[in-house]
Amino acid sequence: MTTDTTLTAEQILIAAEDVLRRFGPAKATVVDVARILGVSHSSVYRHFPSKAALREAVTQRWLDQAHYELAEISNEGSPAADRLHRWLRTLFAAKRKKALDDPELFATYMVLVEENSGLVDAHVDTLVGQIAQIVQDGMEGKGGKEAKDGREFRLAHIRNTARAVFDATGPFHDPAYASTWSTPGIDDRFEAVWKLVLGGLKAK
Repeated sequence: MTTDTTLTAEQILIAAEDVLRRFGPAKATVVDVARILGVSHSSVYRHFPSKAALREAVTQRWLDQAHYELAEISNEGSPAADRLHRWLRTLFAAKRKKALDDPELFATYMVLVEENSGLVDAHVDTLVGQIAQIVQDGMEGKGGKEAKDGREFRLAHIRNTARAVFDATGPFHDPAYASTWSTPGIDDRFEAVWKLVLGGLKAK
């Protein structure tokens, strides 16, 4: 049983998700979170000094959980084109799973994301950085077999190219498009966009 002395931040965040799912962001309170845990609300405040801080931590946890596999993919030594394709597919799958498996909580998180735009900007910057790492590997010929010098991707500004890849595939990871992620043919649409992206990246 949870007590004031054994309570952890992770337990609070899990309970906060449950409260948000039940009541939504407008009605969810720290008292509700404490009640689920069977502790005093002051115990929750010892870990998170305000309701805003708790909501921010919940949002950060959600963003991190959605993409935990991506960093591992970006660090692999496989050919850059294969790696980038898998990275983008994994991102799409993670977002789609959250949107379709738990739509109420997904809608709640969209409200929290708007509140914590700074967190989202930092998260997007991290994702673009992972794409940039893959793009750089492709430009430097690490693991590539396409060109005589091993380069898979043509030389270009790495960060700008990475951001362009992220933006071009937005319909498959931007929550604004979530309503389309269950439509027939969505995977074919993703592959069609991927082929265009790859064509623009390939070394001549």
